[in-house]
Amino acid sequence: MLEAARDSDVLLLSGSVAPLGQVIADGLGLPSRGVYLQPITPTGAFPPPVLGIRSFGAAGNRLAGWAVNEALGLVFARAARLVERRHGRPHRRFPTRRRPREQQNWPVHHGFSPLVVPRPTDWRPGLTVGGYWWPYTSPTVELAPKVRRFLDSGPAPVFVGLGSPTVPDPRRVSDLIVRALRKAGLRGVIQSGWSGLGADNNDGDDMLTIGEAPHSLLFPRMAAIVHHAGAGTTAAGLRAGVPAVPMPVWFDNAFWASRLTALGVSPGAVPLRQFTTPDRLADTLVAATRNPSYRQRAAVLAERLGEEDGVAPVREALENLHRAAGHGAGRPDTPQGRGPKTTGST
Repeated sequence: MLEAARDSDVLLLSGSVAPLGQVIADGLGLPSRGVYLQPITPTGAFPPPVLGIRSFGAAGNRLAGWAVNEALGLVFARAARLVERRHGRPHRRFPTRRRPREQQNWPVHHGFSPLVVPRPTDWRPGLTVGGYWWPYTSPTVELAPKVRRFLDSGPAPVFVGLGSPTVPDPRRVSDLIVRALRKAGLRGVIQSGWSGLGADNNDGDDMLTIGEAPHSLLFPRMAAIVHHAGAGTTAAGLRAGVPAVPMPVWFDNAFWASRLTALGVSPGAVPLRQFTTPDRLADTLVAATRNPSYRQRAAVLAERLGEEDGVAPVREALENLHRAAGHGAGRPDTPQGRGPKTTGST
């Protein structure tokens, strides 16, 4: 991280590494900004996303949020001390190090829509919720031929994927998924992910196992999307305007799953740890695909999300930093309009 940061003009720090990234920025004399995918700043509006959805009351939620941030800082305590020694800076404990930034309203951009998570009213200035940051998909990219053939061969299938989480028994989970899809009378596209899910052991032309595929091309062609409710996959499903059946696994998954249900684009979650029979998933899929209200709400929300430009506030902030540093509209070594070189850490 130090080597990557040395040649940068500004550090963009995800919530997961911000405590260390801020120390690196201070040591190198660089400006920094947060670019968070989860609302981890303490608030009374809801508990920290990594602790699930059970509210502790306004005061309890704020205290829990403080504790989560303190724990995150402790993860990087040794590395932070090393950086401070390397730059000849006095060592400070995490709360002492964090307090000046809070008082100076250290800026944090949040990469999700206020339509999905409204900005808490008790947040300090400097914390903005501007909209999603969509990954770029080249116009030349297409779905694999076998995927296109499968999609064209019958009614819209259901996507099932758990992304980066792993499961202790992929074969059992895969079998339950296939059984649930067939019980609901639905075709399925099962993404292997890090868990190695698949329908390879379940003969039939109603199931397809795939690897990586661009969500922006695949999801709009689905009848519903079963996913672990990570921040990125949740966003991609909302963008596609397709009903969701979240299957939360860990960390912030339950938080995003609850948002999908509250927004009316999902009939409810099927947590992985409770996924012991195909019945609940099958019933939830029937509701998601046959009750038109879920698709209607998803379509309306997708249209409204399409009107947002979540990148614009971040771009404007970087351009302002660039001008403040005395570079004007551009630098000799920087193409016009590109702005400063940044190091992003996610």
